[in-house]
Amino acid sequence: MLNEKNKKYFEKCLTQRLNESLAKAHDTLADISDLKDRPSDEMEEASLSSDMGFALRIRDREAKLIGKISDALERLEEGSFGICEECGEGIPLKRLMARPVTTLCIECKKAQEAEERIGSLRNINRAHGSLGP
Repeated sequence: MLNEKNKKYFEKCLTQRLNESLAKAHDTLADISDLKDRPSDEMEEASLSSDMGFALRIRDREAKLIGKISDALERLEEGSFGICEECGEGIPLKRLMARPVTTLCIECKKAQEAEERIGSLRNINRAHGSLGP
């Protein structure tokens, strides 16, 4: 459980990150708008398409991060911030400092990643017609 000092620290940190991400998302939308308005000829079409794809990927990443930050702020308000959603144990302060939007302790995160790798290998095997579970 976080003490009051740590709660205030994470609230300030997360709010700052949220504001920065919202500003980046706004800037990216402006960039996309600028790209659309830019006159182009056939030679610039590939470059424009690439730039637009890049800007959209950045916007998507920022949107996901904004959601995670908002969720973390909500958990902070509810009192569940810093508690692993999988096992219910406290997430070490060191991990929260490194990744304040985390919802899993390091052990549960490792287990999740291992399961994802196994799932990816199964999908690869299926795609190539290999037998396996």
